Amino acid sequence: MASAMQQKTGLVEAIIIRVKDRNNIGGVSLNSDAICCTPELAKEGSCKLGEVIIRENTDEPNGPKRLQTFFEGQNEETHMVMQTVDINSTGMYYLYFMFCDPQLKDTVISGRTVWRNPNGYLPGKMTPLMTFYGLMSLAYLFLGLIWFLWFVQYWKDVIQLHYHITAVIGLGMCEMALWYFEYANFNSTGSRPMIITVWAVTFTAVKKTVSRLLLLVVSMGYGVVRPTLGGLTTKVLLLGVVYFVASEALELVEHLGNINDFSGKARLFLVLPVALLDACFILWIFSSLSKTLEKLQIRKSTGKLELYRKFTNSLAVTVLLSVIWIGYELYFNASDPLGELWRRAWAIPAFWTLLSYALLILICILWVPSRNPTRYSYSEETGDDFDDEAVTAVGSGVKVSGEMATMLERKDRKASLTSLVDHHHVFGVIEDLEEDKRE
Repeated sequence: MASAMQQKTGLVEAIIIRVKDRNNIGGVSLNSDAICCTPELAKEGSCKLGEVIIRENTDEPNGPKRLQTFFEGQNEETHMVMQTVDINSTGMYYLYFMFCDPQLKDTVISGRTVWRNPNGYLPGKMTPLMTFYGLMSLAYLFLGLIWFLWFVQYWKDVIQLHYHITAVIGLGMCEMALWYFEYANFNSTGSRPMIITVWAVTFTAVKKTVSRLLLLVVSMGYGVVRPTLGGLTTKVLLLGVVYFVASEALELVEHLGNINDFSGKARLFLVLPVALLDACFILWIFSSLSKTLEKLQIRKSTGKLELYRKFTNSLAVTVLLSVIWIGYELYFNASDPLGELWRRAWAIPAFWTLLSYALLILICILWVPSRNPTRYSYSEETGDDFDDEAVTAVGSGVKVSGEMATMLERKDRKASLTSLVDHHHVFGVIEDLEEDKRE
């Protein structure tokens, strides 16, 4: 008996416990703060010395489960016997490896655990997302089909902006399909092939970047009040590239890394750049919208002005909803550190997908291809590209340069209206009357 006891020199316990039963671990029920059984408690018969205190409840067969592994003799390594544990109660479960022997302080545990639900290997809080991504794939497919029919019907009247919208719809369709396939594969095999996850993450980062760039160029009036972005093209592309790199890095860490691979500071280092870049996009978008609305008011382009007012109001509502949801997300994470509200966790990422989809539908409705593209497209004859960089005030007169001067000279040759440009106005009443007729 003594030799048998000497062979077992250390005990490591694997404890599987439901989150709501976590108070059953330790001596709380025994009026003790100890986690491990003390000699006093052992004498009382409340627990076994050297083991973790677990309150047993005969009325709850699905209570904490204890799996014990001993070190033998002088061996510094031991192997845990592979076991299958059946869990018959729905909930969030944790697996803890615990020991009470102080000599095991620097013990390193390595291995692999496999968890399987009745419907597959996908964790409970991720299961609704698989269905959600499947439905969103169909939603993008439906939107793409409707947009394609309109695109083909009025293909002679499409503008460059319509191609950008088509690209975003296609990226969204591929993104949702990849995530659904990735989750379905995980659910059936229990593993996440890195190549599939990387593709899904990359499409997500690309789609997020292109969507933000689309909002930005629309806000600048691209294709509506200006034919090109001019000198702003480089700045817009640079912001897009930086955002893609930051977003890709964050998504890879969140979907490929393990829970404890990165500390809070390291994760903040990746989250902060994305948040700051999102703020830059928002500020630039609304600043550009303000300038575009001002230009349209000066030109008295009532149709385009109404279009951009609807877009601005919708975008403002979107930002407001985003701020509210961010507040809810912070509250949700702070109030549920152990994942007890796992049934609702899927709604956090799903909201952002739905919001992005709703905004895309809005843009498709406002800029749908039609036989009358002049209601929202740039028209050279009306001098829509009223760019602050093209007109510079000098003294009491106006200095016209670059593309603006060329446009005015062409208009002078067409209409022989030399009195159109005076000391105070580049655009006169005659142009306004022409655009009003066309509106």
